[in-house]
Amino acid sequence: MQVEEIEINGFQIENFNQHGLDVGKSQGTCPLCSSSRKPENKKAKCASYDWERGLGTCHNCDSTFQMHTYKRKGKAERDYVIPEQTTVGQLDSKIVDWFKTRGISEQTLKDVKVGVGKEFMPQTGKTENTIQFNYLVGGQLTNIKYRDARKNFKLYKGAEKVFYNIDNIVGHDECIIVEGEMDVLALHEAGIKNAISVPNGATLNSNNLDYLDNCIDYFEDKEKIILAVDNDEPGQALQQELIRRLGAEVCFIASFEECKDANDYLIKYGKEKLSEKINNARPVPLENVTTFKDVEDEVTDFVKHGFKPGFQVGLNNFDRIFSTYTGQFITVTGIPSSGKSDFVDQMVVGYNNNYKWKTAFASPENAPTYLHAHKLMRKVWQDMPTRSDIGTDKWKQVAEHVNNNFFFIDMERYTLESVLRKGAELVKRKGIKCLVIDPFNKVRDVDAKSDDVNRYTMDYLAKIEAFCKKYDVLTFIVAHPTKMYKGQDGKIEEPTMYNIKGGGEWYDASYHGLLVHRDYEAKTTKVKVLKVKFQNLGQNGAESYFTWEPRSGSFVPNEPVVEDGGPMPWEA
Repeated sequence: MQVEEIEINGFQIENFNQHGLDVGKSQGTCPLCSSSRKPENKKAKCASYDWERGLGTCHNCDSTFQMHTYKRKGKAERDYVIPEQTTVGQLDSKIVDWFKTRGISEQTLKDVKVGVGKEFMPQTGKTENTIQFNYLVGGQLTNIKYRDARKNFKLYKGAEKVFYNIDNIVGHDECIIVEGEMDVLALHEAGIKNAISVPNGATLNSNNLDYLDNCIDYFEDKEKIILAVDNDEPGQALQQELIRRLGAEVCFIASFEECKDANDYLIKYGKEKLSEKINNARPVPLENVTTFKDVEDEVTDFVKHGFKPGFQVGLNNFDRIFSTYTGQFITVTGIPSSGKSDFVDQMVVGYNNNYKWKTAFASPENAPTYLHAHKLMRKVWQDMPTRSDIGTDKWKQVAEHVNNNFFFIDMERYTLESVLRKGAELVKRKGIKCLVIDPFNKVRDVDAKSDDVNRYTMDYLAKIEAFCKKYDVLTFIVAHPTKMYKGQDGKIEEPTMYNIKGGGEWYDASYHGLLVHRDYEAKTTKVKVLKVKFQNLGQNGAESYFTWEPRSGSFVPNEPVVEDGGPMPWEA
């Protein structure tokens, strides 16, 4: 049997039959509990085997286990430290008594393999007595979360970040995602064993979910994913990002009302009420159907504060005339060699600096890919790397940053269909917030048969808009104008969005339009706002000017910078 050819339940098998079970048998011993049973019961056939799915179910300990060791397809390509398994199951009476005050029984601690031990905690600068939450993947210890008496936390240095209790969702059509290990224990106490926790809580910036990247394949067979995160602003930000990454069609919301989380709810209301809360989780509101209740919070916020500020790239002169929201697309035009692609690159690097957004590029004109990667490296580095820089700490730092935040879609034949499909995959696996299509005419639709250019353009942009809204992604479309003519001064006229093939459809459908135009005599580059859909985001017709800095490959403002605090043009 060729191991590398075997794939079961979305996983590639690395080691066939890790437990040494009787191959082909439908019943047998359980690798999780049989060894701990009384001598006369050790060989009892307490488990059912499903060899086709690679799963086993024990009728004694009521657990589902993997019959093989798996290599996850979505796992990041890097080396991780394997923690030493020294404390699993080691509990003392003081710890057990403390957990009881939180509504957690000793049996639950044993089931979920909570341990105790001493560990150096950087927050206190000394070795502390800690509770140790053991992260298992395929039964193998993968990470450890330490918690001391002062509620300081740390993960095992260099270990892979994964969901806590991830093994226990294998074989289930449903799972519950919570924000902390204590919430997993609370749900286990309430009889809900297919709950998992994020490893490091929630923050207001929830774009970097590396643990989801490492475990994404576990969710491919899930028909229902219940999100039961904390009732605070970071928890709600995490909830929205999980919905975006996992898909609204399978996500349900469980709210704990005035309680902070599942463990607080267990303490206040008990097991039955907690189980009832999870079972009554409501679906994410239907797509394309909105009621006032769905948007009441946004309406209230708008009445209180007005328009939300748009996202900016970090160039003061440009930020004063243009900003944007996600879930939209920007059309960027200009004559050849005007700097369109470079300015778009600088914009996405700016968004990455300001908001940690990741970007995917479908850029046939930026081939070969290594040169495009080099251009991004210069912008991040803010200098031109040299031979002497190779292998230095700075080189490694910048290379890792570019590797983790920018992704290149390489295809023999680009089509809009294939690019958007790959973009959706990168949203789920890597959490991208920006997609660049550069240029439009080399990423055409697979079913482009219409002789009606306007009709084709309208359909093309509608598909991009649908993608942006569904995944809350900001998309850039670089579109060349048709042939331009010289004016009386001998200079090529500045194009507008109407000069792009497809004419007025570009102006009508685009949320925003930008012109990048280079004046070779003045050695300046002008960026002009051709369109903003919402007046609070910019000023139609406004311009900003830049000079080109060749070492970093960046545009540098060459006009007086207005200090922060002055009114925006539309606020004056």
